Amino acid sequence: MKIGVFDSGYGGLTILQGIRKRMPDYDFIYLGDNARTPYGTRSFEVIYQYTLQAVRFLQSQGCRLIIIACNTASAKALRTIQQKDINPDEVRVLGVIRPTVEKVAQLSRNNHIGILATPGTVSSGSYVIELQKQFAALNRPIRISQQACPMWVPLIEAGEQDSPGADYFIGRYLDLLLLQDPLIDTIILGCTHYPIVLNAILRHLDGRDINIIAQGDIVALALVDYLKRHPEIDKACSRGASCTYLTTESPEKFVDSARIFIKEAVKAQKIELF
Repeated sequence: MKIGVFDSGYGGLTILQGIRKRMPDYDFIYLGDNARTPYGTRSFEVIYQYTLQAVRFLQSQGCRLIIIACNTASAKALRTIQQKDINPDEVRVLGVIRPTVEKVAQLSRNNHIGILATPGTVSSGSYVIELQKQFAALNRPIRISQQACPMWVPLIEAGEQDSPGADYFIGRYLDLLLLQDPLIDTIILGCTHYPIVLNAILRHLDGRDINIIAQGDIVALALVDYLKRHPEIDKACSRGASCTYLTTESPEKFVDSARIFIKEAVKAQKIELF
């Protein structure tokens, strides 16, 4: 059995990279719905339908464990799919928000949390809800500030992440977030694209003592722990150190854009979701 990893676009490759670093022997199928990206500006119903189509496809490929490596899909579709559409005895579907929130609670010293994300993830309020639950369970107060960063994904996917224009917008959104709450000590990068501009983010923070939460390694560690707690699923996972890349867009375009996110050459196959 291969482990399925799904994203609406390319950012999930940063999650896949983190997972494969921790679990190099396992087999994976990565599915990018690149023809219909971005999801962030779409309605709940559309995101839910698209995500369910991807889950069903990966399930048809024999994946009994699927990671939704997309914050927007995790925020707007994961819970509904888990509650309505899948039999957990047949397939398990996990997201990226819960392990991220758990890590925040471990790292934050003063309970002032910032979120940088796409407009869709911000408007969903999913991080706010999950953070409030997590901190309430720990009997800790919390202050949460969110900032949508609509320009970051287009700039990254255009390969302009190191350009002066990208630098301007990175600084602008960081300033807007910290203007809301100068006491923020932990910032969630709530989009899987954002680790690509991590160095620029750190440069703009200019040595400020703020934890930056990038999700690749966090999700990978959470998956390792999940498989330890579910040895029957771990036993079913095949181990051939392989990864199959699938896209709903042109394979050539996928291969070209994937270079921004991962450093190895890949081959991709085109599929259709419906």
